Amino acid sequence: MKLILSRKGFDSGAGGRPSPIFPDGGLLSLPIPDKSSTIAYKDIAADHCECVGELVQDLAGIPPTHRAHLDPDLSARSIPRLRGWRPLFGQVGAAEKHLENNGVGSGDVFLFFGLFRRVERSLLKWRYVRGSRPMHVIFGWLQVAERAAVSDWPPRDRWALYHPHFTRGTEPSNVVYVATERLSLPGVTRSGIAGAGRFTCFSQKLRLTEPDCRTPSRWLLPGWFHPGGRASALTYHGKPSRWRMSRAGVRLTSVSRGQEFVLDCDDYPEAINWLHELLS
Repeated sequence: MKLILSRKGFDSGAGGRPSPIFPDGGLLSLPIPDKSSTIAYKDIAADHCECVGELVQDLAGIPPTHRAHLDPDLSARSIPRLRGWRPLFGQVGAAEKHLENNGVGSGDVFLFFGLFRRVERSLLKWRYVRGSRPMHVIFGWLQVAERAAVSDWPPRDRWALYHPHFTRGTEPSNVVYVATERLSLPGVTRSGIAGAGRFTCFSQKLRLTEPDCRTPSRWLLPGWFHPGGRASALTYHGKPSRWRMSRAGVRLTSVSRGQEFVLDCDDYPEAINWLHELLS
């Protein structure tokens, strides 16, 4: 099995702002703008306000009518669905080629993370809490049931055609990953966990950025992530200088660019129990 740390949602480059952590700890990853999408921000449901359109207008100055790249799409209640809907994630181009080169497919698990910051409600609108710091936080997961090229998608499976990767064209590297119905991990019987979903509330277990660190890309991970003595490393992070052991775990200076970081669980068997505990 492979574990993929996948960077998605608003950040300083796409959207220009962090996604919100609400006063009650609620998490919501804001999808990036996408003019070719058929989904508007105002049409996406949100727990803490009328719609996602309100949040992107208040926090980033993006009109609620602007189109959104709803990907990964992990929650059935985000928009109206056709019968047969399942969670989806799309990828294309160089990022998809990296996944393909690393053999990512059926049974592998994506952990989606993004840039988040605490927000509060003023009298008029949502705003970031003064003095709060942005951090990288895991917000969702998806275990792959199948990987399918958009060009080969069966027309009868209309439930998926809303997804923004179906408006991008039919180049061979444009693919979607369909979620399993239930999570299945090696050595874990009947986990009872959905094959995909969102973490709805922030906790320190979901935080990648080292506490009290001003730089979101400075992570604190469990010590077993360190590649010393292993046959492979988290992709894009093979330089030993990026890793430093500490009493609290291992500090990693994560790369500033790149979307998909792949970990081979054959070389890191500790990842299975860590993932199960995280999702439980």
